[in-house]
Amino acid sequence: MSQVFDAYSGYYDLLYQDKDYVAEIAYIEKLLKRHGDNIHELLEFGSGTGIHGSLLAEAGFRVTGIELSQEMVNRATFTDGFSSRQGDIRSLNLNRSFDAVISLFHVMSYQVTNPDIQTTLSNAAGHLLPGGLFIFDFWYSPAVYTQNPVVRVKRMESDKLNITRIAEPKMYPNENRIDVKYTVYAQESLSKECQVFEEVHPMRHFSLPEIDLLADQAGFQKVAAEEFITGAVPGENTWGVCVVLCKK
Repeated sequence: MSQVFDAYSGYYDLLYQDKDYVAEIAYIEKLLKRHGDNIHELLEFGSGTGIHGSLLAEAGFRVTGIELSQEMVNRATFTDGFSSRQGDIRSLNLNRSFDAVISLFHVMSYQVTNPDIQTTLSNAAGHLLPGGLFIFDFWYSPAVYTQNPVVRVKRMESDKLNITRIAEPKMYPNENRIDVKYTVYAQESLSKECQVFEEVHPMRHFSLPEIDLLADQAGFQKVAAEEFITGAVPGENTWGVCVVLCKK
């Protein structure tokens, strides 16, 4: 997956410039205050180009990010209170404890096998003291099977680039997995030169009983599960669910 995001990194921020990072951080702040006590030090699993981490740092947290893609780390803007490094969230041990671990934008859904998700949860627990929180979002199985993913086309542009991305999903129901094939057309505005590349992103979806079982195995207890941002009760129309786990 590091090679996937190394190629993707050059267009990542443009493709998601319509993403409401400010609202997402306000939501995460609410969860931290509601379920935690005196939280200041955060560890971010899958910190990407650092937008979430930088905004959390501006809000007064100290954030350390771990990102699998070195290219994403290279493109991140480090700010006072935020830094990131290349590493594997399943195994990298920073030899210190944090008040909470966060993982946003479906990073946990990229952990597609049972060993992947188990080692990631265990690594989060290893960086927390008892009572520490692990907050993450993921694709929700009831919505996946009710709605069924469809082909989607996204177009974004800047003063330098015009990008078209085609997302073609392929479902593997016996594995709770969807492989999303992305075809990206990136055209320079002035020269009209166009680069085309393809990537496949394997994504796992989870049910809440699965999360309960996996969390318990890693020494966590689930204390909240709700629709990401809205806080609504998850249902068949809830594609993205956010959970709050507390280390026992």
